[in-house]
Amino acid sequence: MAEPLVLVRHSGNVRTLTLNRPQALNSFTGAMHGELGEALDAAAADTDVRCLVVTGSGRGFCAGQDLADPAVAPKSEGAPTDVGNAIERFYKPLALRIRSMPMPVVAAVNGVAAGAGANIALACDIVVAVKDAKFIQSFSAIGLIPDSGGTWVLPRLVGQARALGLALTGEPLLAEKAAEWGMIWKAVDGEWLDEEVNGIANKLASLPPLGLAAIKEMIRSSWQYSLDEELERQAGAMRRLGFTEDYREGVAAFLEKREPTFRGR
Repeated sequence: MAEPLVLVRHSGNVRTLTLNRPQALNSFTGAMHGELGEALDAAAADTDVRCLVVTGSGRGFCAGQDLADPAVAPKSEGAPTDVGNAIERFYKPLALRIRSMPMPVVAAVNGVAAGAGANIALACDIVVAVKDAKFIQSFSAIGLIPDSGGTWVLPRLVGQARALGLALTGEPLLAEKAAEWGMIWKAVDGEWLDEEVNGIANKLASLPPLGLAAIKEMIRSSWQYSLDEELERQAGAMRRLGFTEDYREGVAAFLEKREPTFRGR
């Protein structure tokens, strides 16, 4: 039996999905998309999962699309290749699925994140990378554009000038610089990646899940609203969250100086 293309590990309330094609720097194939999509759906449906970690096996996070995969490989007879079909079938659903996960999603970037691999990492809520990891928008070298939401997320994270520089030149960006630019949350020494990610994931898993889901939704959608509209949305969210058991438990635990137990209700 072939080894899974996505490894699934559950510890406490944290689930880790590991892209598992290390010999190809975890580059995507149609089969890996299928396994990852199923794993994400399963995590989203499991109320025991309070935080999700996505990482890669071996020395890289993800090198993007495997260009030898039949879904995107140019036809030998010279017939045109519908790369847009692969985007609609695989990458659009993947980017939207990660964005819509009900729990925080942490990307643990253990090495190179190139092409779609870079933008799938950036679709996560928190990105922690080893300092020598490289984020590469490698599309221009083969006549394509940053997919998986890249053209949308890059200018929002680093501004138009830097987004254009990264996308047009394909120049690798070290994680340490990416953290300075605000593109990712943290860059750490390689030997500390697991400890840092585990600490973040376990902390998030201990917090009120309804509140975290609301924070994600509010911040991600705030671009489309005016300040007045956002203040109204805040009032509505606070009203809804204030009626939850988790809010009452959080306040009670604070006043009683004890550890809270949140149930997502």
